[in-house]
Amino acid sequence: MKKILIVVDMQQDFVDGSLGTKEAEGIVDAVAAKIRDFDGEIIATQDTHTPDYLNTAEGKKLPVPHCIRLTQGWQLHDKIVEALAQKEYRLIEKGTFGSVDLVDAVRTIRGTDEAQLEFVGLCTDICVVSNVLLLKAYFPEMTMRVDAGCCAGVTPKTHQAALETMRMCQVDIV
Repeated sequence: MKKILIVVDMQQDFVDGSLGTKEAEGIVDAVAAKIRDFDGEIIATQDTHTPDYLNTAEGKKLPVPHCIRLTQGWQLHDKIVEALAQKEYRLIEKGTFGSVDLVDAVRTIRGTDEAQLEFVGLCTDICVVSNVLLLKAYFPEMTMRVDAGCCAGVTPKTHQAALETMRMCQVDIV
């Protein structure tokens, strides 16, 4: 069985930048350790926006510029970069919450083999849940799990709500 770790949006802006939280800062070391200890394929995603972000549908509902391509806030957190540097991984830029490119990458890695997906990252209640449910729709028989201790939401309450939503959709929460 192939194991795939999906590291969602562990970027500066979500950790300690424009949309950072103490909960996000609190998972960085655990995510870096998970990456270092993981035996399998790794995919990391990067939320990616353009300078006209505030004119987009998302920017109108969340008027906080973040993850603007090639800015410091767009970069993966330094500890995540260090952990990934020790591994082979794929990096996927995504312009919205969920990524069809991520679906394609999982399909390619999996081939005809059985696979197990594990998710870590930010934000549990936006991009993590979006990608988990998108992948669950494409691969309903695939085992999927979310490491709750390696995820953080916008708030602790919405983090818990997203975990419960994923649990209800037959995703294992560990």
